[in-house]
Amino acid sequence: MNMTERLHQCADAVRAQLADRAFTPKVALVLGSGLGDFANSEIDVIASVDYHSIPDFPYSTVEGHEGRFVFGSCRGVPVACMQGRVHMYEGYTPQEAVLPLRVLRLLGAEILFLTNAAGGMQPGMQAGDLMLITDQIAGFVPSPLRGENIGELGVRFPDMSEIYSRRLRGIIRQSAAGCGIALREGVYVQTAGPQYESPAEIRMYRALGADAVGMSTAIEAIAARHCGMEVCGISCISNLAAGISPTPLSHAEVKAAADAAAPRFKALVAGAIAEMG
Repeated sequence: MNMTERLHQCADAVRAQLADRAFTPKVALVLGSGLGDFANSEIDVIASVDYHSIPDFPYSTVEGHEGRFVFGSCRGVPVACMQGRVHMYEGYTPQEAVLPLRVLRLLGAEILFLTNAAGGMQPGMQAGDLMLITDQIAGFVPSPLRGENIGELGVRFPDMSEIYSRRLRGIIRQSAAGCGIALREGVYVQTAGPQYESPAEIRMYRALGADAVGMSTAIEAIAARHCGMEVCGISCISNLAAGISPTPLSHAEVKAAADAAAPRFKALVAGAIAEMG
């Protein structure tokens, strides 16, 4: 089975589990580490589909990633939420890691709203800050577009001059202002993981212009732009990066910071989605 056939098989399997098989999401939302509760509290759910129930579908193995699709509406906008993503460090290829969002594209999603927990490198950043992603650096991980091009999704050499939509960034800024939320902005860099970065690597990333670092997101944004989706993203700064933080880094710290930021994160994302609709 080639990748095109696999994508359609997965999309058909998901569609078969929806009570309303005509349901078409407008926004696909990917919830990062510690941010999964948004799907439970902000979405009027019509169906949830466990990744394990979809044949030949990658599933999450990381604590804090539920591993399911949640379908419904957020402030009247039809959404499909990934309550947990899959990562390359779990043993998946880049193509497998972006397979879920490609399936959501086949189901009709037009916008990809990415979120993650990230290490902060921008001067003055603190754990709990929210950062609007303005651009990214993906040169340290393999491209998800390697191999045979899936012509049904997009062209062989897609343009990446505006990965994160100016229009959607404007909407998120307006949502932040309306909610009274301070919003940082910056460039996100993806690393392969699962180890956290060394202080020397952080100095290199800062010299290259990065403001936050994590182990996801950038390849998803590339795949989404390849298949014609409009993309936006928010990083929850869960910790200061190695060499900046005075303490050793841990996944527990990431989850704790995401929990603390959750009320602001929910208000910001829900308000932005309402305008995107």
